[in-house]
Amino acid sequence: MISENILELSLREFRRTKQLADRAIDQLTDEEIFRLMETDGNSVAIIVKHVAGNLRSRWRDFLTTDGEKPDRDRDSEFLLDAADTRDALLQRWEEGWEILFAALSPLSESDLTREVRIRGEGLSVLQAIQRQMTHYAYHVGQIVLLARTWRGSAWETLSVAKGQSQAFNRAPESYLTGGTDSEAR
Repeated sequence: MISENILELSLREFRRTKQLADRAIDQLTDEEIFRLMETDGNSVAIIVKHVAGNLRSRWRDFLTTDGEKPDRDRDSEFLLDAADTRDALLQRWEEGWEILFAALSPLSESDLTREVRIRGEGLSVLQAIQRQMTHYAYHVGQIVLLARTWRGSAWETLSVAKGQSQAFNRAPESYLTGGTDSEAR
């Protein structure tokens, strides 16, 4: 069934999106993860904190409660304090993604048309999945851009390196690491 494939595809793409961010973050030093490009901009640490808060809010009890939970303080996700160490932030990041995967894994085709709410707006489960996929991909793109900027010549590409497309096309399995074929450079 196409609907079951949509669920499998969504889970795979969420995992792939997370993996891109993880691989970019893994390349960063502690200093780089907290570095700001501009004074009022976001660091990788802030983006991680925000996405973790969003994941927790959107996917916890996602079929039965509004995706904007009353205990979420979104504004605080854009501020770092002494408790926001690299390890603490990455633990929240992992916990948030686990909540998403636990919420989506048991879904069936019939769940895709169920109505859920995000900030009071009624959406089908499928619409909510697509909305969040876009949101997370947007922020993961920011993480990759910042990581690539901070690493400079030490950056390890997350996919096919520039000038390597023909070699990749001849033997793609030797280039793919971690099961991703993304175009994030």
